[in-house]
Amino acid sequence: MKVIVTTAGRTNEEMIAMAHNVASDLHVPFVLRRKESVKEIQAREDADVLIVGKERLELHPQGAEEPVFFHPNSAMFRSKRVLRGEHEPFLEATKLEKGMSLLDCTFGLGSDSIVASVAVGKEGKVVGIEGNRYLAYLCQQGLKNWESGVHEIDEAMKRIQLHHQTFEAFLRCCEDNSFDVVYFDPMFPEPIEESDGIKGLKTIALYSALTAEVIKEATRVAKRRVVLKDHWKSERFDAFSFQVYKRKTAKFHFGVIELM
Repeated sequence: MKVIVTTAGRTNEEMIAMAHNVASDLHVPFVLRRKESVKEIQAREDADVLIVGKERLELHPQGAEEPVFFHPNSAMFRSKRVLRGEHEPFLEATKLEKGMSLLDCTFGLGSDSIVASVAVGKEGKVVGIEGNRYLAYLCQQGLKNWESGVHEIDEAMKRIQLHHQTFEAFLRCCEDNSFDVVYFDPMFPEPIEESDGIKGLKTIALYSALTAEVIKEATRVAKRRVVLKDHWKSERFDAFSFQVYKRKTAKFHFGVIELM
């Protein structure tokens, strides 16, 4: 995947300097915008385009209908529910409480990690793993700089530790029982039409397979449980002996391997 960095259509010297810094961070070329459209730059450079704007960073993959950018998305209303002490299916499955730790092996745009960070509080720890380096960078910047208007959620986002790494490699380097919960939310084998928030993500996501070796490593690293979020039709629950939390009207279920 070749990526170049440029600025938004309307720019200034400050944005150009920021774009140079982003390009330097990622070790990719910076290209002046010169009033070209994104598609024109994609065609000329034969590359995905990372745009540095005043409000956010946007990754425009070739052939994608929508850009990818960091946004708390559903994590906002879900986190507000948690703060009010209301029901949240993700927390029912993970059983996260204040002071606990979660390893999110498939970070994506981080919605579940944000909810987890709110739940475990400043006494706890949430670590995210994202295999796509550009998506990891977008989210690292977003987690630091996003302002939701809710102090507890903003602080929860800043506490998340996000690493660019494959989950296979990261798990192998973890000590035994080093996280209370290890969590997987792989790209679903069946499409879910309602998932508009991740349309752009599908073009750049890593479709790493869950294997028996990965699950074995996860059960070694997790102290309390391994949790899998997957499409309700998925065969992975049975394949890896997850106990399924079935929800009547939901398009996805949670599976749990209890370790204590």
